[in-house]
Amino acid sequence: MRDLLPFFSPGLVSIITIATVVLVLVLGNFLLNRVRRENSEQRLQRQLTKLLLSLFGTVTIIISLPISPGLRGQILSFLGLLISAAIALSSTTFLGNIMAGIMLRIINNYHVGDFIQVKEHFGRVTGNSLFHLEIQGDDRNLTTLPNVFVVSNPVKVIPNSGTIVKAEVSLGYDVPRRTIEKLLLQAAGGVGLEAPFVQVMSLGDFAVTYRVSGLLKDVFQHLTVRSNLKAKILDVLHENGVEIVSPTFMNQRVVTGRTFIPRKTREPEPSSENIAAEGVVFDKADKAMELENMRQLLHETEAKIRMRTADLGRAVYAGEVEAIEQDLDSKRLIKVHLEERIASLSGELKVGQ
Repeated sequence: MRDLLPFFSPGLVSIITIATVVLVLVLGNFLLNRVRRENSEQRLQRQLTKLLLSLFGTVTIIISLPISPGLRGQILSFLGLLISAAIALSSTTFLGNIMAGIMLRIINNYHVGDFIQVKEHFGRVTGNSLFHLEIQGDDRNLTTLPNVFVVSNPVKVIPNSGTIVKAEVSLGYDVPRRTIEKLLLQAAGGVGLEAPFVQVMSLGDFAVTYRVSGLLKDVFQHLTVRSNLKAKILDVLHENGVEIVSPTFMNQRVVTGRTFIPRKTREPEPSSENIAAEGVVFDKADKAMELENMRQLLHETEAKIRMRTADLGRAVYAGEVEAIEQDLDSKRLIKVHLEERIASLSGELKVGQ
């Protein structure tokens, strides 16, 4: 055995260690990247695993170097100092986004498909990673927000249980308040808002500002209902002879007793109103949310298949075996359809990027 020791010189050991670490990193990266049906949580775990593997490999290589223990200790101390300095300065650095991403995952107050607003940025979440958050705005454009920016600013999330949709209108003092409130409540009810209410927001020099609000349960119709509410307010007020004009217009016109209300027409509603704005504006967000749901459903289906397979191994009676096999065939067919849909959605999202 002692005759073999010269062959294992410190330099050779170091080379073998470096080669092993590189092989492990390459193999680990290959295996981690093979996962196609990962959701955002699994994506974060994959990124963290890569980071930890790289850090562990670096330390292992330093320990294996054919150098004196004192120099090795200095290198490790220097590496620790670099990591400490990076963490200390992480609010504006690359590591800052990583730490902010971990913090956001711990808080977990929004998911793919949710409506959120960060400062002036409003839209639906299409994806979130260890470094950034991507949202699709109401102009269909995609905005990438660094995680540090998201953590440093208040995040407003529209809950899936419902949100308040509101609209304001300024009317003259010549129209009774009770009449206006009745008409505004009628408009809110006409677009499907629940529990509508009216508030007087301000008493200006020339007009009163009213706000009508109501609960919208289907938050994914937020843009459409918000626009429909304003359109309904116009229609209801004009149909009941209430004039909507600006204070400047009221002050400068010649008073002739004429009211400025559009004449009633028999023209049909524009066909564009039948097209939900959300389907055009938030197409990527819809697909991203569906992809997350499909992955979750696939995970649950695979768990059920494993459970039923175990039941099949314990089954004794022929009738029980046949029933379990039929159930397994059904679940396997569902799994195939889910995998096809996931592959299709993943391809569409990649093409749309």
